Amino acid sequence: MAQRTSLYQDIQENKLFAYTPEVFKMLLRDKTTRKNVIWGTDAYTDLGEGYGCRDEVTARKVTGFFGNIIKPRSAKTQEEQSDRVKDKAEVFTPSWVCNKQNNLIDDAWFGTSGNFNTEKEQGWITNTEPVCFAQSGKMWQDYVKENRIEITCGEAPYLASRYDTITGEIIPVKDRIGLLDRKLRIVSENVQAEPEWYKWAKRAIQSVYGFDWQGDNILLARENLLYTFMEHYENKFGVPAIKEYLKEIANVLSWNIWQMDGLKFVVPYSCHDEEVTEETLLGKETKKVSCEGCR
Repeated sequence: MAQRTSLYQDIQENKLFAYTPEVFKMLLRDKTTRKNVIWGTDAYTDLGEGYGCRDEVTARKVTGFFGNIIKPRSAKTQEEQSDRVKDKAEVFTPSWVCNKQNNLIDDAWFGTSGNFNTEKEQGWITNTEPVCFAQSGKMWQDYVKENRIEITCGEAPYLASRYDTITGEIIPVKDRIGLLDRKLRIVSENVQAEPEWYKWAKRAIQSVYGFDWQGDNILLARENLLYTFMEHYENKFGVPAIKEYLKEIANVLSWNIWQMDGLKFVVPYSCHDEEVTEETLLGKETKKVSCEGCR
């Protein structure tokens, strides 16, 4: 998949659905409910029936005539961004801040600093030399397998840095700073054979996780991670990844990036009072108790 030069690295749902409907539908699945993710926001209610906060997100609702309604934050209007802040306290983190925090994680893991880039004011300069593991006493495979999670992940800017979160401008593959980008860089620096590269790239994706309340964010995050894999693959081998790879990666992402109320650890809106019947001296007594999520 060749990189585009548009201002926003916005994944076009119509194009992805036309290219591989099976993969696109997989990116909408909720493995917890065995249905699709729900909208989890009232931002789309003006579009009509099926766009309420508790309604499922289906391929039909985000493709065709509605193929441009899912947009990254940087492509939204200021009014839309403000509404998201008020509705679900949604905020964004500049890419250079993501890089600083990701560097702190890697500095602790390696025991050295500057492994992937050198920070500068509101930016970074990529270190082009292969990442060295000699001083860490660990193997590159250990880094690839190390589990990482982004809580309330939104579009997953800490995991995948495909575009600048403020300007929307494309970040070249070689300069990306996401946690998954770093893992895939390590794979590319240490593996040459395509089958072995795919084996370890898939293992890298199996090691990154994230969750969010809003269904459109879940789709954006999963798309960004899928395209991150595609772009690193093409950057390494000069050709697009086969569709069978995309199916396998999409299935992993449908498990690893999930929809959840991060305060109660349940599916959004699923909390409810439960009726419990108990035997007492006066006979059976029914009372209402809070569900597990509320407790």
